[in-house]
Amino acid sequence: MRVVIAEDSAILREGLAQLLSMRGHEVLAAVVDVPALFEAVAVQAPDVAIVDIRLPPSHTDEGLRAAVRLRRECPGVGVLIFSQYVETAFVAELLAGGSEGVGYLLKERVVQLDDFVDALDRVAAGGTALDPQVVTQMFGRSRHREVLAEFTPREREVLALMAQGRSNTAIATAIRVSERAVEKHVTNIFGKFDLPPSDADHRRVLAVIRYLQN
Repeated sequence: MRVVIAEDSAILREGLAQLLSMRGHEVLAAVVDVPALFEAVAVQAPDVAIVDIRLPPSHTDEGLRAAVRLRRECPGVGVLIFSQYVETAFVAELLAGGSEGVGYLLKERVVQLDDFVDALDRVAAGGTALDPQVVTQMFGRSRHREVLAEFTPREREVLALMAQGRSNTAIATAIRVSERAVEKHVTNIFGKFDLPPSDADHRRVLAVIRYLQN
């Protein structure tokens, strides 16, 4: 992968750069603010950008706003939000054009380096990687609460794992049920979201972002 990093913490910024370089990926730039991020993306054309939410000068939501802009202006660049905060204000806008090439991971919940690199790889390849905690909080803000209220706890758990890009086989292993049981839960999710089979749309992706739509 060709990667650009936007992170204001020097230790984390350099640590990520070294980690990815050691794994054989090319870190094109490791920058501290939004202007430097866009300059690096324009010049280097990375596969994916890792972006913290709170960047200079105000350390509020500059990174998330930049991610939304990147999605709009550079659709070929994957965007992985990597933050210690769950900020839901712009997540719906971030996913408005679809969840392909989008990720949102929480720093404190990444306990395995392999999991982080795997998520980054999925995003760079056009996949999705959402932390279950982000999915849970988005459930709380959803305008489809009346639909989500019909979901069983197990269906919510399966949907959270779907949001991480997991296959049915991987989900079955994670929650210790049969693959057939997972298929049944996924079918129920599609039904409750009113997502019929379609050759034009990816129902797993639509299921993850449906509750974010206006």
